[in-house]
Amino acid sequence: MTARFVAEVSSNHHKNLDRCLRFVDVAADVGCAAVKFQQFRVRELFSAEAIAQNPALLAREDWELPEAYNAALARRAHARGIEFSSTPFYLGAVGLLEPLVDFFKVASYQVLWHELLREVGRTGKPVALATGMATIDEVRGAVATLRDAGCEDLTLLHCVSLYPTLPKEANLAAIETLREEFGCAVGWSDHTVSEDVVRRAVGKWRASMVEFHLDLDGGGEEYAGGHCWLPEEIGAAIVEARRAEGQVSFADAHVADGSGEKAPCAAEDFERRWRTDPSDGLRPLLEMRRHLTEDAA
Repeated sequence: MTARFVAEVSSNHHKNLDRCLRFVDVAADVGCAAVKFQQFRVRELFSAEAIAQNPALLAREDWELPEAYNAALARRAHARGIEFSSTPFYLGAVGLLEPLVDFFKVASYQVLWHELLREVGRTGKPVALATGMATIDEVRGAVATLRDAGCEDLTLLHCVSLYPTLPKEANLAAIETLREEFGCAVGWSDHTVSEDVVRRAVGKWRASMVEFHLDLDGGGEEYAGGHCWLPEEIGAAIVEARRAEGQVSFADAHVADGSGEKAPCAAEDFERRWRTDPSDGLRPLLEMRRHLTEDAA
């Protein structure tokens, strides 16, 4: 099976349609099978407590993708022969995106929000579910919810919810753990920006999908975080990964392989508390909100 590469635009688009369309074109040019955007509203993403504690979160409203862009982006993707995908971060985004996306992506931060998973699953569209910072039991719950709702085409994406992720934290062996446990396609959502790690994920661990964060020019909002690839970098990595498919011996050892246990690493503990709470679909979890309120008092 040839790994499918998915370019995640995330918040690097500057809310500019021409720039968004360039992302689609670049994704096609470097050999991706799909391009993916995010559909969120900051005031429906973070709780009042989180915003009160950190008003700078509201600056991320400038990162919101205008809903009206999606149709043009889907058309351009299909014209370039690649798929269009998006991550819905509020319930209403599912219906908005359903007629346009070839598959939905659900972010690691939403694994516990089963109401959203049911909305996505009932569309019958293929789903890619990221599993960063989740325990195996949390993944079981999310998978069962999606399948019960009607999802028949599921890809799990192993990842580590650190931005960036060090190769030694990648734990790529968890790809096989998920594959054996759930009997579905499993891929790798990359935050390492390491050609070696991507090659290993595809060559040894047979990742069926590789999602990566793309920036065009180093000027995107997230590029300074260190987890985004530039076009020439990912283009070379895709070529090398294609060459590596089926060529890496399972006897090899590699720093990125890890233990294979599907469990959050210690460094993800803080991010786990900033996941979406299933009670209202907002971040962070209720327990963390209580801490924020106490700290502000």
